[in-house]
Amino acid sequence: MLEAGDADGTLARLQNAGDDPEALALQGRAWAKKAEAAPLPTPPPAPSALPKGAPPPGPPEFKPEERRAIDLLERAVALRPELTPAHLALAQVLAPHAIRFYQRQQEALAARRREASARRRPGRGASPEALPTPEPGVDYSPERVAREYTLAMRGESGRTAVDALIAFAVRTGRLDDAELGYQELIRRMKESAEPLAMYGDFLVREKKDPVAAIEQYRQALIWSPNDDVTRAKLADIFLTRGVDYFNQQQYAMADAQFAEAAKYIPDRDSPQGRVLTEHQAKLREIRVR
Repeated sequence: MLEAGDADGTLARLQNAGDDPEALALQGRAWAKKAEAAPLPTPPPAPSALPKGAPPPGPPEFKPEERRAIDLLERAVALRPELTPAHLALAQVLAPHAIRFYQRQQEALAARRREASARRRPGRGASPEALPTPEPGVDYSPERVAREYTLAMRGESGRTAVDALIAFAVRTGRLDDAELGYQELIRRMKESAEPLAMYGDFLVREKKDPVAAIEQYRQALIWSPNDDVTRAKLADIFLTRGVDYFNQQQYAMADAQFAEAAKYIPDRDSPQGRVLTEHQAKLREIRVR
């Protein structure tokens, strides 16, 4: 019933289930489903003695339906800590709030940096913007959500929680958690190029470590040797490193990088091939001088 979207029917069937952990988890998931269609919470009435210039109170962080879901799911995992669906559902309810809180924090920190820079200029003295604080009552910190996803990941055999942990961790700057997720995905998807290539992309884009990505891309090519996309990514890393060494006049290092790049560039008329041919020609001219 729940998978068919019948949240009310699920709750009706389970109203006399008592404190059975699985029943509590299903009820929590049903309330989470109801929360998806519920209207956003509205701000409470402003107090009559609101100080002059003070902003009116904002809306509550959570919908009432979300709070019901969180309470039921927390009761379920308290009774049965290894209940994977409850940990996953709890993380999914809390994750959007944790992401928004993280984004507000980053915006406030950026504003502080701008204000600090302005205060160093004559005639500027703005006070730093206060960092946002979480609403009390529910722990929706990125640390808590990552922990719930990790607990769900440990108890499942598929990849739903692993993928969710990776996506959440990247969005909240928790790169170590994301890296653990990728390593777990590689362990579960043995003899597959996909997780290795994904991990390589993460190392390049998020961790800014293309050298570490080389090994992941090479491993991916073992299982998918004709993957031109991965070959092009390897070529790009070696070409970029080669050009950097060339510009620093470290010609032996540049030559070694270009030799590696050549292994992954079959078409010398491609954009990568032209860059490679041009710089290898320049290296030959330098040797002749």
